[in-house]
Amino acid sequence: MAVREPRTKHLNRKRAMAGLLGAVALTTGAVTTGLTLPAASAATWPTPSGTPQAVTKTIPVSGTMDGGMKRYYGSGDLGSGGQNEDQDPLFKLSDGATLKNVILGAPAADGVHCEGSCTLQNVWWEDVGEDAATFRGSGKTFNVIGGGARKAADKIFQFNGGGTLNISNFAGQDFGTFVRSCGNCSTQYKRTINVSNTELTAPGKVGGGINTNYGDSLTLRSITIVGDSSKKIVPCQKYIGNNTGAEPSKNGSGPDGTYCKYSTSDITYK
Repeated sequence: MAVREPRTKHLNRKRAMAGLLGAVALTTGAVTTGLTLPAASAATWPTPSGTPQAVTKTIPVSGTMDGGMKRYYGSGDLGSGGQNEDQDPLFKLSDGATLKNVILGAPAADGVHCEGSCTLQNVWWEDVGEDAATFRGSGKTFNVIGGGARKAADKIFQFNGGGTLNISNFAGQDFGTFVRSCGNCSTQYKRTINVSNTELTAPGKVGGGINTNYGDSLTLRSITIVGDSSKKIVPCQKYIGNNTGAEPSKNGSGPDGTYCKYSTSDITYK
C-alpha cells in the first residue's frame, strides 16, 4: 500500500519495480525490506505489458515465477467473478515459492493461494474477486512486498494458516477488510501480522482483524489512510474467533500493546 507526498516523491513504475528487487530482512514486530519506496498510489498503478492471458485452470507455482507485468484474468470455471467461498485461485504457490511482477485482472477468482511460506513481490489486483490472496500452512512465514489491490468487496488478504504474515509497501483501495486472521476456520492458530509503509484508501471498513483468544497480534507502522477524514476505517479490530464456522464476535478495537500494536503516530490521515 502506498505512502504518498509529503513523505517522499512518487516514483515512476520503472524505479518502483527496480527497488522492489531489494532484499527482505525481517525484524521483530515489523518488516524492514531494505526499501525506501513509498507505497503505491492510484497515480502509480502499473500498465500491463504484452497480451493479457486468460486462465481457465489454476496455474501452479514452485520456485520463482516472474510474470513480466503481464495481466492474467479468470476464464471458464475461473471466470464467474462471484464471491462464493469455494472458488479456485488463478495461482497456487507451493511452500517456498515466489510470485512477482504479475497483474491480476478481472475476473480474478480467488486470486492467489499460498500453501506454505511464500513471497508475493510487486503483485497487483485490479479488481479483487473473492480474496486477493489466502495464506495457508502451519508455522510459516508469508511476505507481501510492494504491489496493490483494489475493489475488494470483502477481504484483500485472508490469513488461514499459522505463523507470520509481513506486508510492506502495499496499496489497498476500496475494500471491506485489508487483512483478516481467519475468524472461524475449523483449525485455528496463533497468527502474527506486521504491516508497514502501506496506504489504505477509503472506502474501507477494517485495516486488520485479529482473534485475541488465539493470541493473534497486528503491528502497524507507517500507515497512511487516505480519504477517511471521519476516521471510519478501524485500524485494528479485535474478535473472539472460533472453529465452528460461526460468525466471530467483536472484542474491542484500538491499540493495546498486546494484540493491536501501534500508536497514533504510526497512522497518518490524508
